[in-house]
Amino acid sequence: MRRYLVALLLSFALPVSATQVLMTTNLGELTIQLDEKKAPLSSQNFLRYVEDGSYVGTIFHRVIPGFMAQGGGFDKDLQRRPTYPAIKNESTNGLSNARATIAMARTQDPDSATRQFYINYQNNSFLDAQGSRPGYAVFGKVVKGFSVIEKMAEIPTTTIRSMGMKDVPQQPIVIKAITIIKE
Repeated sequence: MRRYLVALLLSFALPVSATQVLMTTNLGELTIQLDEKKAPLSSQNFLRYVEDGSYVGTIFHRVIPGFMAQGGGFDKDLQRRPTYPAIKNESTNGLSNARATIAMARTQDPDSATRQFYINYQNNSFLDAQGSRPGYAVFGKVVKGFSVIEKMAEIPTTTIRSMGMKDVPQQPIVIKAITIIKE
């Protein structure tokens, strides 16, 4: 009985492991650790696209050195990928748009995030919720391979006026694989 109680008590003391995702791009691999406790909706939303395989073949279509790299929504021909319904904004979760964090991209509508995400190159706290102004919901962090994101910033970008897109890498940065590696 004593062993059972000790084991039971220890089980409560063990840290809960966070879900990690391995993303393989044509520039290398990176590992993203999700914060499902503080950003459950955004994490679940991201994992839905990971699990259905639809991030594979998408690109980082907007890269602004010193700011962020955005991807997940277009293929290499800049064709928009289908989305699930938009999710509720979780930008008041206490997570900040700090260097190496991953957050949901959205339109001016705070509750419009679907499949696109971005990774911060630096601390971009101006993207956080402030007072009654909603921000952009952080849901995890790159914990390994941030150098791959930094390589993205070295690729020259262009403007594609016909599509109204700026900061498009001239060499496609493709997500070749993305899998859950730890839950």
